[in-house]
Amino acid sequence: MDFATIIGLLFGSGLIGYAVFGVSQALPNGVMTFVDIQSLMIVLGGTIAATAMAFPVKEVLSLYTNLWAVFKGDTHNDSDTLRELVELAAVARKGTADLEKATDGINDWFMKDGVQMIVDGLPEEDIRNIMETRVVNRELREDAEANVFKTMGVFSPAFGMVGTLVGLVAMLFAMGAPAGDGGDDDPAAKLGQAMGVALITTFYGALFANMFFLPVAAKLRSRIDKRNITQNMIIDGIVMLKVKKHPILVREFLNSYLAPRDRVYED
Repeated sequence: MDFATIIGLLFGSGLIGYAVFGVSQALPNGVMTFVDIQSLMIVLGGTIAATAMAFPVKEVLSLYTNLWAVFKGDTHNDSDTLRELVELAAVARKGTADLEKATDGINDWFMKDGVQMIVDGLPEEDIRNIMETRVVNRELREDAEANVFKTMGVFSPAFGMVGTLVGLVAMLFAMGAPAGDGGDDDPAAKLGQAMGVALITTFYGALFANMFFLPVAAKLRSRIDKRNITQNMIIDGIVMLKVKKHPILVREFLNSYLAPRDRVYED
């Protein structure tokens, strides 16, 4: 699990909840003052509907998968990838037959495809072009999925403003009503309720956007960037395998992709 995401969500929600609880102590309805079903319907319903209109069905349905990926986290380690490429470099220097036998033990599909291209005898330039094209197109696909959450982060405050306008319309009509006796039907009471709905809807829109939708989109974008680094490192490694570079040279060159603390040195 990605504990940073979980801790951030719980910590942020806890602080906001504490602030809401503290403010609501002086209010007649307490914390329930900040719970309004109509406002939730406007913000969430409007956001989901607009998102469904803006994107293909396949990308909208991928919301759950991508959300699970954010909370699941990424256990991939670039240092392990580098070590695997160094081991393959030693095998590649023995011959294509040995490299072909090692293909079955490769779990990373991208690396496995690259090694298979070497075994099939593709030229160095073609291998690089094919693998780089796959990286570009994968990034485009994953970026489109991340944009769903980013767009929801834009729509959410917008529908919060729609709810605000609904509340203001109700407030203006309440102001034009004749004065009452101070009960629930009193225009003054309706005025306060309408203004409350208007502000709570804006609150919901800003909360969902900045506490959930936009952070999830940023996390997905960060995962895409990290995967780009990993796959570019694999491309360089595969090309060096093709020309049978010495494993030490492969290791030192690919270490350039890693932070100093993660670099791999001779055991």
